[in-house]
Amino acid sequence: MRIETITSAQNPKIKMLLALGEKSRTRRENALFVVEGRREILHCLESGYRVKALFSCPEIISGRDEEMIAAQCGEDVSLFRVTEAVYEKIACRKGTEGIVAEVEMKNTRLEDIRLRENPLVLVLESVEKPGNLGAVLRTADAADADAVIICDPLTDLYNPNLIRASLGAVFTVPTVAATSGETIKWLKDNNIKIYTAQLQDSSWYYDTDMRCGTAIVMGTESTGLSDVWRMSADAHVKIPMLGRLDSLNVSVSAAVLAFEAVRQRHSGR
Repeated sequence: MRIETITSAQNPKIKMLLALGEKSRTRRENALFVVEGRREILHCLESGYRVKALFSCPEIISGRDEEMIAAQCGEDVSLFRVTEAVYEKIACRKGTEGIVAEVEMKNTRLEDIRLRENPLVLVLESVEKPGNLGAVLRTADAADADAVIICDPLTDLYNPNLIRASLGAVFTVPTVAATSGETIKWLKDNNIKIYTAQLQDSSWYYDTDMRCGTAIVMGTESTGLSDVWRMSADAHVKIPMLGRLDSLNVSVSAAVLAFEAVRQRHSGR
């Protein structure tokens, strides 16, 4: 293991780390991304990602935690110990236990998803806000979903804000980016029912049988789902809106619908 001390924010390694956190293009060109925090890094490692480098702050992280995480990364990892001033530059939030990782990307495809009997899949079409995507991933983890599929994404899956919002669930739940057409074909080939969340021509979500293989499909709050999803659906479902507004945040809708599937499967409906 290579160990080096960095005392300046002008160090090329620090500049690259900052660029990876800020620019999607830099992440794509280098096939690298940034993970911040002990818990998130451990989830990342457990999911088979390779950590290329660790940046730790001895003033914040304990020597025991640093040693444990570095050991799990393997002998090839580079460990850069940074000053507290440098760490403040690279850390996006407080309370991350003094460690940041530079991680190699994985290109997970639809065919890589391992499905159980009667799988539960969450599908999001053109959802842009990383915070919403991260919250949906946390719901998927809590509901023990088989996968989350991001169709025609407007943000990349390795956006640091998405990773932070998901609390590492982007690593605990198989997450794939694909086109709507590819996803619809894959769902039908695997005999998974497509239930689109929409207001038009819909049934109440709790009247829809979700004990079978189920894909819950949601779009943006502003435009909803595209026609290709509406036309491919096995059923349209809606959530009662008893106030004056006609929609919920997509992450809230995902939680309501996903846990209805969980309820049905555990109660026999």
